[in-house]
Amino acid sequence: MPLVHPYGFRNCIEDVWTPWHFRCIQRFLDSPAPAVSDLPPHTIALNLSHNIMRCLQPSAFARLPQLSTLDLAYNQLDTLSPGAFNGLRVLEVLNLSHNQLTTLAEGAFSSLANLSSLWVQHNPLSTVSPTALLPLVNLRLLSLRGGWLSGLGEVAVAVQGLAQLELLDLCKNNLTTLGPGPPLPASLLTLLLCNNSLQELAGASPEMLQHVKLLDLSYNNISRAEAFAPLYLRNISLLHLIGNPLDAFRLLNISDIRPRSLDFSGLVLGPDGVDKVCQRLRSPQALQRLQLQHNGLNALHYEALQRCPVLRELDLSWNRLQQLGCAVRLLRKKQQEELEVLTVEHNLLKKLPSCPGGQVLPRLHNISFRYNRILTIRPRAFAYAPALQVLWLNINSLVWLDRQALQGLHNLTELRLDNNLLTDLYDSSFTDLGSLRTLNLRNNHISVLFSRVFQGLSELETLDLGGNNLRHLAAQSLLGLPRLRRLYLDRNRLLEVSSNVFAPVQATLEVLDLQANNLQYISQWLHQPPPFRYLSRLRDLKLQAQQPYGLRMLPHHFFQGLVGLQKLSLSQNMLRSVLPDVFEDLGQLYFLTLADSSNGMHDLPDGIFRNLGNLKFLDLENVGLHSLTLEVFGNLSQLEVLRLARNELKTFNDSVARQLPSLRYLDLRKCPLSCTCDNTWLQGWLNNSRVQVVYPYNFTCGSQRNAYIHSFDTRVCFLDLGLYLFAGTAPAVLLLLLVPVVYHRAYWRLKYHWYLLRCWVNQHWRREEKSYLYDSFVSYNSADESWVLQKLVPELERGAFRLCLHHRDFQPGRSIIDNIVDAIYNSRKTVCVVSRSYLRSEWCSLEVQLASYRLLDERRDILVLVLLEDVGDAELSAYHRMRRVLLRRTYLRWPLDPMAQPLFWARLKRALRWGEGEEEEEELGGGTEKPREGDKQM
Repeated sequence: MPLVHPYGFRNCIEDVWTPWHFRCIQRFLDSPAPAVSDLPPHTIALNLSHNIMRCLQPSAFARLPQLSTLDLAYNQLDTLSPGAFNGLRVLEVLNLSHNQLTTLAEGAFSSLANLSSLWVQHNPLSTVSPTALLPLVNLRLLSLRGGWLSGLGEVAVAVQGLAQLELLDLCKNNLTTLGPGPPLPASLLTLLLCNNSLQELAGASPEMLQHVKLLDLSYNNISRAEAFAPLYLRNISLLHLIGNPLDAFRLLNISDIRPRSLDFSGLVLGPDGVDKVCQRLRSPQALQRLQLQHNGLNALHYEALQRCPVLRELDLSWNRLQQLGCAVRLLRKKQQEELEVLTVEHNLLKKLPSCPGGQVLPRLHNISFRYNRILTIRPRAFAYAPALQVLWLNINSLVWLDRQALQGLHNLTELRLDNNLLTDLYDSSFTDLGSLRTLNLRNNHISVLFSRVFQGLSELETLDLGGNNLRHLAAQSLLGLPRLRRLYLDRNRLLEVSSNVFAPVQATLEVLDLQANNLQYISQWLHQPPPFRYLSRLRDLKLQAQQPYGLRMLPHHFFQGLVGLQKLSLSQNMLRSVLPDVFEDLGQLYFLTLADSSNGMHDLPDGIFRNLGNLKFLDLENVGLHSLTLEVFGNLSQLEVLRLARNELKTFNDSVARQLPSLRYLDLRKCPLSCTCDNTWLQGWLNNSRVQVVYPYNFTCGSQRNAYIHSFDTRVCFLDLGLYLFAGTAPAVLLLLLVPVVYHRAYWRLKYHWYLLRCWVNQHWRREEKSYLYDSFVSYNSADESWVLQKLVPELERGAFRLCLHHRDFQPGRSIIDNIVDAIYNSRKTVCVVSRSYLRSEWCSLEVQLASYRLLDERRDILVLVLLEDVGDAELSAYHRMRRVLLRRTYLRWPLDPMAQPLFWARLKRALRWGEGEEEEEELGGGTEKPREGDKQM
């Protein structure tokens, strides 16, 4: 057995980086049992989401007493049996979201005293048993969002005993009333009731919400402020009412809600609403945050917020502002000194004008103008915010950025200009941004980077230029970036990269993203210096998915200089061939992926990983591998994760497994592993406990659906195949040796017995036949045909004898053998006209043999021999069968003397007329010659 000992589970995968955390998603499980049955009892987290479970039986997870997180989301659960979670005394998080639960019944959560978070979101939940949640004494978060609950009172009854509950989410239900019901637990600080049908708040006791700090009643269609009058809202710190047609000021007049606790977003403010809000909020104390979202604001005039208290954050998102001017003009002197965050997202701003020096917002450090329609930014547009650190201008329509638009922002550390329409960057655009650390220019239309365009960004660490139209990088494009660590150039149109481009950042660059460009190499040799030869500190290089057909060739020394590289991504490149020395400089590499190259690369060359002694993660999924060899994988002693799914592997060599002592995770899914003796060791390998093999019990034997690697019969692999092969082949060899000998020595004997058998069969079916079609069958050789047709046939047929002749009476189309047999058995006698030609004829010999068989079988004289020529014993010795017949049977000799011929015909006719019996033989014998045994002359 190899040094590496794996294990696996039928329906689950253990997280390779987090031990005892299991995923069993999308396994078509209709109950937890198939997943839980083979998991270790010390399992900590279990994800069973995206299956088809309908019911949880009692004690379904009792085998996992250490389970702390259980995810059952996206199933079809409609029933939780009492005691379904028995044994899970340390469970802390339970997710039942996106199921079909209609009720939470009593006893469903028994033994879950340690549970702190329960998610039952998006179920058709209509009822909650008053005692269903009582066992959850440590519950802090309860989410029933997206159900069909109709009243808060029912839920209040169910949660009144939960002394630790801090958050209750009932958004997106069908709540129409808050009561009647008991007060909510004193520990409950956050109550979310958004997206319901609460038009009135009647039925709730004044004390019901007295402990709540954050109350969300958004999108409930509450139109009457009087509905809040009976409620105790004094202790609420934040009340969200967006989406309700409420008069905010009437609400403040009627209820006891404090103005600073009310979120004015989405409320009816009237023509002078902002001014009125500021008057209500005015106080010597500074206001932490003012939100005026969804208020339909079209414009803010000069000093529009001057009556507001001192603000820390101002949020004007989701309005219809088309211009804002210089934000400093909206505030009075005292306010200008305290504002820190300005957010104006999802408005209709079209431009940012120039703001000359003068009044400033000295503490403003964060501005967001995302999701607007800004086309241009004028010079010194942010001069009012000299302390600005974060500026978000992304997701606009920005086509022109003035050279001096960002002038004066010496403290800016993050600038987002992504998802705009910028085409050009100027060398002086970023001159004043000496503190900038992150610059995001992703998804614009930049096609050229001029030299020194980033001059002055001495502190920049992250530059994102992904998703642009760059085709070429000038030699000094990155000049002036001495601290650049992360460079993203993905999804551009780069045709090549040069080492001179990266020379200015060689001492600091750690991450380089070049994926989805147009890099192509058609030769195994570079025609210029290696592109990364200066990047000795680079840690992460992404080259996957080059367009349009992938990076098909990696030239010699392509990665030369990357002595510190740790992660390399080459997936989705359709590599046709990988040279053995291509990775020889990457001695520090620990992550490598070549996945999804099956249309190009196949088996890897020997020695390709010989210098990757530190490699820990290797992804070779869907690369077309046919075999694993020691020459390829023999030096990966530190490898921990190996992905080989969707390859053409039929075997996994045990010698390779022995050379991977650090392996912890192996993925062989969808490989056509065969049930052969080469894979017998896998059965024992899969029953140990060191390396996780993904779904090992699903590995079928190639195309055989019902045969599995873990259980196929291996007994044949341990038999003495040599003995069985000898026993099987020796008889065949002997038979092949004997057949020619038997054929040569006993061909006619075998053929004779074969014909005898056929005759016996035919005679058996004719045994009861009493009448004959012919008086005689005439057997002769074609050489004697003239005598037969001119003398024998005329003479006998004149005597009323019916003769059977070959040429006249045989049935056309039938086998000759069948015709002969029928002729013999349908004739009373058989006349054999014997001559030297007759003796040499195989067919004549066969006819004599068949007639002899009938003679022996019927025991009557049916054979009449006529000798046309004198045949000596010496001549007969070669025809022993005919000699035996002539020695034992009476025969007639054709006389040459014409005077003796009438007697010959009389005897022949008499022989044909006589039936059975000794008298016939005696009379016939008186006029014939009958040789004795041993006579020399016939």
